[in-house]
Amino acid sequence: MEITEINEGNCTILAVSGRLDTTNYTQLEKQVTDLTDGGRNRLLIDCSAMDYISSSGLRILLMALKKVTATRGKFALCGLQENIREIFEISGFTSIFEIHPTRQEALAAF
Repeated sequence: MEITEINEGNCTILAVSGRLDTTNYTQLEKQVTDLTDGGRNRLLIDCSAMDYISSSGLRILLMALKKVTATRGKFALCGLQENIREIFEISGFTSIFEIHPTRQEALAAF
């Protein structure tokens, strides 16, 4: 997994590529924690290059959502590939997360 951090206005975008699973979820957890501890509470996770997510990955995204909303921030996801979207639908996470088709649409909502 690779994470690219991009600051766009008052929003921090974390573009995740590859697999988000039990072998690497702590990398995303640390980055989100560092950002929120540093006062960045407007996060967009761009999943357009993510090709797999495990239950550990889902748990980290849920943790990130809780951290951001606890600080009255904004958290959203964008660019879910079909197989990732299916996992979100099956787990009921589509009703929990704000999900946008593209990065541009997500940024417009911020």
